[in-house]
Amino acid sequence: MTKAGGTVAGREVEHQMDQRTAPVGERQWHALAAEDALVSLSGDRRGLRDDEAVRRLAEHGPNKLPEGKRRGPLMRLLGQLNNLLIYILIVAALVTALMGHWIDTIVIFAVVVANTVIGFIQEGKAEEALEAIRHMLSPRAAVLRNGVRKTIPGEELVPGDIVLLEAGDRVPADLRLIETRGVRIEEAALTGESVPVEKTIAPVEENALLGDRSSMAFSGTMVTSGSARGLVVATGAGTEIGRISGMLADIGTMTTPLLRQMDIFARYLSGVIVVLALGILAFGYFVRDYPFSEIFVAVVGLTVAAIPEGLPAILTVTLAIGVQGMARRHAVVRKLPAIETLGSVSVICSDKTGTLTRNEMLVASLSVAGDAFALGGTGYAPEGRLTREDVDVDPGHHPAIRELAQAAMLCNDASLSWNDATWAVEGDPMEGALVAAAAKLGLDPDAEREAWQRIDAIPFDSQHRFMATLHRDGEGRQRIFVKGAPERIIEMCGRERTADGGEEAIDAEGWRDRIDEIAGRGQRVLAIAAREESEGADALVFDEVGRGLILLGLVGMIDPPREEAIAAVAECRSAGIKVKMITGDHALTAAAIARQLGLENPGDVITGRDIDGYDQETLRERALHASVFARTSPEHKLRLVEALQAQGLVVAMTGDGVNDAPALKRADIGIAMGRKGSEAAKEAAEMVLLDDNFASLEAAVKAGRTVYDNLRKAVAFLLPINGGESMSLIAALLIGLTLPISPVQILWVNMVSSVVLAMSLAFEPAEPDVMKRPPRRPDERILNAFLVWRIVFVSILFLAGIFGAFYWALEGGNDVETARTMAVNALVVMEIFYLFAVRYLDNPSITLKGVLGTPAVLIVVGAVTALQFLFTYAPLMHFFFDTRPLTLVQGLQVVAIGVAVLIALEIEKMVRSLLAARRASLSSAREGPREA
Repeated sequence: MTKAGGTVAGREVEHQMDQRTAPVGERQWHALAAEDALVSLSGDRRGLRDDEAVRRLAEHGPNKLPEGKRRGPLMRLLGQLNNLLIYILIVAALVTALMGHWIDTIVIFAVVVANTVIGFIQEGKAEEALEAIRHMLSPRAAVLRNGVRKTIPGEELVPGDIVLLEAGDRVPADLRLIETRGVRIEEAALTGESVPVEKTIAPVEENALLGDRSSMAFSGTMVTSGSARGLVVATGAGTEIGRISGMLADIGTMTTPLLRQMDIFARYLSGVIVVLALGILAFGYFVRDYPFSEIFVAVVGLTVAAIPEGLPAILTVTLAIGVQGMARRHAVVRKLPAIETLGSVSVICSDKTGTLTRNEMLVASLSVAGDAFALGGTGYAPEGRLTREDVDVDPGHHPAIRELAQAAMLCNDASLSWNDATWAVEGDPMEGALVAAAAKLGLDPDAEREAWQRIDAIPFDSQHRFMATLHRDGEGRQRIFVKGAPERIIEMCGRERTADGGEEAIDAEGWRDRIDEIAGRGQRVLAIAAREESEGADALVFDEVGRGLILLGLVGMIDPPREEAIAAVAECRSAGIKVKMITGDHALTAAAIARQLGLENPGDVITGRDIDGYDQETLRERALHASVFARTSPEHKLRLVEALQAQGLVVAMTGDGVNDAPALKRADIGIAMGRKGSEAAKEAAEMVLLDDNFASLEAAVKAGRTVYDNLRKAVAFLLPINGGESMSLIAALLIGLTLPISPVQILWVNMVSSVVLAMSLAFEPAEPDVMKRPPRRPDERILNAFLVWRIVFVSILFLAGIFGAFYWALEGGNDVETARTMAVNALVVMEIFYLFAVRYLDNPSITLKGVLGTPAVLIVVGAVTALQFLFTYAPLMHFFFDTRPLTLVQGLQVVAIGVAVLIALEIEKMVRSLLAARRASLSSAREGPREA
């Protein structure tokens, strides 16, 4: 045994020597003893000499993050124009310019400019993510130089400096702590830990996760209490925050499913239009012997008819309306396409603290000898029910509970305040929860503190793990109250309080079982003790605090889940969206919250250490099935997002800290928290939740799906119109007939009625089943089989309507100009009736709700009708568009064509519905025997 022990000790010494001699950037500082860290950096507790600091500054460089290379404004602007739909718009503008229609040219170019400017501005904002991280570095630092305290610019810190930290300071570099006095540091921005972390100088395991490195203070974090001295071990890009900045700079921005599909759609459309136009030009010139100028003008008309000039504008407007709707749901969308991406999200990776939970500590359970109680309520409001096994209990009948609450409240530095119509805590959140609990149990904090004046206190320190206070009442009686880590308090107590107010020997093992049970529910446990003190004592003696202590009981605290988040998680699951919780908290806490939220497999918790041990294939499989990930680092979150994306899933990631920024940027849509989120997280994200509420995210997914539905309706509306126009021109050219509509009249329809009517579809409300269907596949094409069929079918109807109106007029003895006027009006009327049909792609449109439409539909129909009357009867329009006024009978004939189109579409919906029901019935019949 001695030999083996000596061998282990020898290996430990060798390891310490290796760490001391390794390059500075490779040493595991958290695992080195404080004195060894000092020796390895050739420093002492008096700090560096000024000349040595100057030399090291030249060697290591300033303590600031490197600035990444940015694209210049010109390249960013040109990048916005590199889009096929933009090319099509520019071609359309050039065509209209060649035809001399300058107003149409200006309108099309205005759409191009609007899209370009919006994209240019949004990309500039996205590049501010790295800048936001740089601002987190402390501008000033208190150091020891030549044994004298001085304040220097944070950029001048070098490895080996001794930094002095006090409550309220931002840590200016990565420090190996060498002295601590009750120091706690808020590390949520880096680790996701929901409460400030206690720090000590004791080394920890070399493979300890970032959140468990209690001997370190990291750059950019905030000291909340106590004081410390730390040895600078990393500056600038070498710090943890610098490493995250490097990760962020290396991650490319993901494009959205919509933009990918629109890009594919634009490529196909442009190819078809070019090939078709060239084919018709060659056919007309070589086969039909048309004069070149005549066939060229006809092909220009065909091109104008085929190009959906208004589609990019409708895309932008639809997204913008979705963004405005999200603003009313407490969500700010920073990049327009992001709102649509939400509609295809199949996995939501959510932060726990503040998003799924309230980010407010709550006393959930109270345990005294032989009894256990639950305490309800919300946040820090002093209102809540005391229950035992779900039955209400009067606190006044349980003196042991009231004594426990009184002790927890008096051994306490926090207070509650009523601010902006809500209860808030002044001080440590956990202590604030104890004050709120006492108030719920009928105690008046102010009155109790007045009755029991505090005489002295021993602050909480991570070395002794308890806080003690000495109090005296108006009659001169004195009591000591102690609270702290339950294992430590039990060690200090020899007796326990009984339910009737008496005392008996402490059952230490029984209390430890209770601690494990409470911790298993994800609650943080505190133990409370007290004893009578002899009168006249004016101070607490540390070594005598534990003498004669009586254990009063245990308090279990938790950051409870939001009620609305529980409902939102259920809604997401019914919509086929997997919800995964990623947190810096411990596994037990995460699992308990997951169970309350209703997540899948809540007991299957994967920790950051587990992720480190997985290869890519294993991680992909585990990430797909597990729902809870605890004690995670920035690299873990990034690997999880990439593992899910590798399986074809569209990932939404929420986060609030700098540690979340890389994963937020890598996700298909990053969502930052508005209240507690860091600027780095907000700048890396596409969307910001102003209320930090998961329920707002669920509403955003619903809005995203609605936006995509409305875009599909707009495509299903515009393309058949363009198809009908194109087919009418192609048929006329191939057969050798007179064009039923002139090119300039096609421009009128496309830029006035078609676009205006399609715009109304952007205001359509959500379909009833929008959150009942599974997420759409990210590779699903906008032009799926249904839309292709609908475009072909409606194009044929429009072709028949245009030629029918044209030749009906000619057969009635009218001239070509009047016949074309009837054909144009028939086209617009068919558009209006088709608008009512396309609002419900699968459901009947001839219903009261369908006929009434929405305010937007009624407004645009009225506007287009007025414009079409102007087009038909205004003398100025006769001059520009060569139109003629129509009679009442001709007008009714035109309306009849529109009604016929609507009836045909309703019949088509019925047939499709019957066929779908028959397929479902046959499928069920085939599966039945197999199951049997």
